[in-house]
Amino acid sequence: MTDQTTSIRPRKSRPERVAGTIKEWIVEKGMKPGDRLPNEAQLIETFAMAKGTIREAMRLLQAEGLVVTRTGPGGGSFLAETSRDRANALLSNYFYFQDLSVDDIYAVRLLLEPELVAGLAGRLTEDQISSLEAVMEDYARPAENSEEERKQHVASLRFHALLAEYSANKVLGFFIGFMSQILTDLTVFRKLYSEPNLPLWERGRNHQIELIKALRSGDAERAREVMKAHMEYARHMMDAQEATVTRRFLNA
Repeated sequence: MTDQTTSIRPRKSRPERVAGTIKEWIVEKGMKPGDRLPNEAQLIETFAMAKGTIREAMRLLQAEGLVVTRTGPGGGSFLAETSRDRANALLSNYFYFQDLSVDDIYAVRLLLEPELVAGLAGRLTEDQISSLEAVMEDYARPAENSEEERKQHVASLRFHALLAEYSANKVLGFFIGFMSQILTDLTVFRKLYSEPNLPLWERGRNHQIELIKALRSGDAERAREVMKAHMEYARHMMDAQEATVTRRFLNA
């Protein structure tokens, strides 16, 4: 028997429904970021809704980052392009209330990131590879204390986020970049890097050095193999880190 309490979804308000209709209308019209939207009176006429409903619908679209309003001469409402940071923030709001584990994230990274780097092999410019190598300089030596460990961890995740930015597959790149960001927030928040971890640093850095070689030479299969090994090892080590922190918390 279906649990009715979980199957019933709250009904959308009228402004929410109108905001959805405006989105559909924008797509149908083929509008692009920067295009001016009709003024309030025209929207009221087009969608046959009261002024208050239209205003609230527009406020919802502004909150989502799809619409910006400018005042003064030449002002009005304009279609905006939602930034990656804004999209990350909205998605993070959802996961904020979920019981996420580090292992959940690594399970997905293990599936996606090897394919990401395989697609990048032989396609990166020398400037892009140099940018990856520049990030690696932030953890060229083992951390000596917990603060250095935290900073190096954040830098190593920036390496992965940069790979995601270089992907021609925008969907794949977005989700990998998002996971790098949420993993940064999650591990720092839970203080999983309270102590330097030499094996993780050494193995992780060596994997990245090997990955750079494969990317530069265009060896897609080697890039996939190295990233898979890197994700598997990092997943194992992070599970151990999380268990250690949990024990420390319970003992305290």
